[in-house]
Amino acid sequence: MLLKDKVVVVNGVGPGMGQAIARIAGAEGAKVVLSARNKAFIEQVRDEIIAAGGQAVAVPCDIGDADQCKALAQAAADAFSGRIDGLVNSAFYHGDWSFVENADEEDWSKIFDVNCLGTLRMTKACVPFLKDGGAVVNVSTMATMRPYGTEHGMEMGYAVSKGGINVLSKYMASDLGRYGIRVNTCRMGWIHGAPVQGYIDSEVAKGRSEAEVIGEVTHDIPLGKIPPQDDCARAVLMMISDFAAVVTGAALDVNGGHWIAP
Repeated sequence: MLLKDKVVVVNGVGPGMGQAIARIAGAEGAKVVLSARNKAFIEQVRDEIIAAGGQAVAVPCDIGDADQCKALAQAAADAFSGRIDGLVNSAFYHGDWSFVENADEEDWSKIFDVNCLGTLRMTKACVPFLKDGGAVVNVSTMATMRPYGTEHGMEMGYAVSKGGINVLSKYMASDLGRYGIRVNTCRMGWIHGAPVQGYIDSEVAKGRSEAEVIGEVTHDIPLGKIPPQDDCARAVLMMISDFAAVVTGAALDVNGGHWIAP
């Protein structure tokens, strides 16, 4: 098993990739600590992991609150071995789609507070328990590499905050290496899970065919498919595993080659 007996904290466990990361971590032998603001949802996923033979606890946390981050880290350590082997920072707030002229500074402030500062808060809280071999993966987006938008607005605030995480990850790796802690980034693209399927279904409801909508999405993806959420989750967890034991300060593109290939 890829993560046998490792204590892995996953924040941002929601209907998308977060729950897939938690489920697969459990299936790969990890002792999983699930976190998000939605208590009922994380408890449901926890119960599914346990029913499948895994070990898991659910701890609600708002990463906008430093005290809650500290409480989560302590609860994770207390629940299992007294340490944390892996932390996946996947919690986020997307914020509004906008153009420059109608960008809402207050919304941007919230985006940064949750995405960038939340990643800092959570990692900082876990450092005492990650020392001597722990690993952190910060989930980012390929939108930091190329601007993305529609006629309704651009993904600016979210992408810029994730760009901050890209830089923050390198500084974390440089700083925390002295404690034997690795820090890496995964830049995600389209992820075929419940949220994206919901988008596809909404377009089909407007009269378009599913094949047309999927083809529009996959046009610039060299692998020719929307990356399945479970495959994306496995890539994230590989960076936690001992298979990446000497990898730190790196950015892994997990998007089927979308926007990276010419």
